[in-house]
Amino acid sequence: MNDDRPTAVVTGASSGIGAATARALAAAGFRVVLGARRVDRCAAIAAEIDGVAVRLDVTDAESVGAFAGAVPDCRLLVNNAGGAKGLEPVADADEDAWRWMYETNVIGTLRVTKALLPALLASGDGHIVTVTSVAAQEFYDNGAGYTAAKHAQAMLHRTLRGELLGQPVRLTEILPGMVRTDFSLVRFDGDAERADAVYQGITSLTATDVADVIAFAATRPSHVNLDQIVLKPRAQASATRAHRDS
Repeated sequence: MNDDRPTAVVTGASSGIGAATARALAAAGFRVVLGARRVDRCAAIAAEIDGVAVRLDVTDAESVGAFAGAVPDCRLLVNNAGGAKGLEPVADADEDAWRWMYETNVIGTLRVTKALLPALLASGDGHIVTVTSVAAQEFYDNGAGYTAAKHAQAMLHRTLRGELLGQPVRLTEILPGMVRTDFSLVRFDGDAERADAVYQGITSLTATDVADVIAFAATRPSHVNLDQIVLKPRAQASATRAHRDS
């Protein structure tokens, strides 16, 4: 292993955008630490890219503390862990699903960022990338739980941009539109037919598309801060408007 490589931490790295980001950052010259609950999947990816896999549950403070203890040096943090559950109107909201979305997207991002911030500052050239969503800018019927969580996550990240002004840390928010991963499968509790229908007739973004953008932001000169990057499929105009081929 080349110990001179700067260390990048990717949360939610066992699949989807996280896994693709780990590969993209390794190709860009980072030593990648992959964190997720499914540490076996992370270990397989780590073996491919000469990285390190460490179990991480962002909803568990002890897990985050142990994870941070295993990562003494950190130049780049990619807060990618998150997700959605359900698509019900507010009148039928499932409080447990809302609680999970807040714990994963908001509190999880807070925990990991707090835990690794000292190392990011100590690096002298830190960078925090937070993957939110176009749902952090918009709202849509039946999506209040997820849009509320993503708005909160985005406000956490954007506030930190001001609080760290003058410190050697950059902050980039990535706001993807429709990305074909297991996102919808999780949202619909494993209902593959319903999940597939979300992407029907659209050439969606891929996890690699998003990872390429993250790697681009992370490899700009230190004085260049890409504050926000919104990316969508060509066929998508907003969270609720898209062209679908018949």
